Amino acid sequence: MTKKIGISSCFMYPDINRTVFGHKTLLYLESDMAKYISRKGILPVLIPDVADDVLYEILGQLDGFVFQGGADLAPQTYGEEPIIDGRWKGDAHRDQYELKIMDYAVKHDKPILAICRGCQLMNVYFGGTLYQDTLTQKPNSLIHRDAQLYDKVNHKIDFTKGRLLDRLYKDANNPIINSVHHQSIKDVGKNLEVLAVCPDDGCIEAISYTGTKEGKFIGVQWHPEFSHTLKDKVIDAEKLWENFVRFL
Repeated sequence: MTKKIGISSCFMYPDINRTVFGHKTLLYLESDMAKYISRKGILPVLIPDVADDVLYEILGQLDGFVFQGGADLAPQTYGEEPIIDGRWKGDAHRDQYELKIMDYAVKHDKPILAICRGCQLMNVYFGGTLYQDTLTQKPNSLIHRDAQLYDKVNHKIDFTKGRLLDRLYKDANNPIINSVHHQSIKDVGKNLEVLAVCPDDGCIEAISYTGTKEGKFIGVQWHPEFSHTLKDKVIDAEKLWENFVRFL
């Protein structure tokens, strides 16, 4: 039986310098993400930004939810003002769109796989906060994002002993993940547990909600869909996917 996976949209706003649809807002799915999710028996559904009555009718037909990476969250979304003259303002509109989807998924106990921005959104949904700019506010941190190297950036990861990811990756020797994020988790949200950290700077790399079955709502800071770039150098992205689909 085919399962329908809702994917939160990335947003590209009007830009008159763009040749195609320059005056329009585009909703899109990044291609590696599309490949990661598109499997036999899985129907990916890109969730549109539409009126609530239509949105909730769509959400009611979905079996699980994936939250993509992308733009920063707006500081106001987690109760802060932008630092450094508003250099990192984030995307407040996308925040509100995705928070409605996450709220639906949580309240209806639908499985969640939240990736990069999605992991940060999950933390904020449960009352947590973020470093608006990791390097500025956590100055001893590693370089977690490089525009040129992009998904080739990588580092070690430590899993919380005995918890879900530690068990999933028990055979991984010196586990490594990719790293493509600007913001990161500061204060952990209510009823969330930390599943992994970067051992070199303490940045939180994975969280899970404790109010449902273990691993049903999980957020990871890395991009499993980009794992093909570094191949066997990084941990197996399939294990994360298999954990997600077992709840569908």
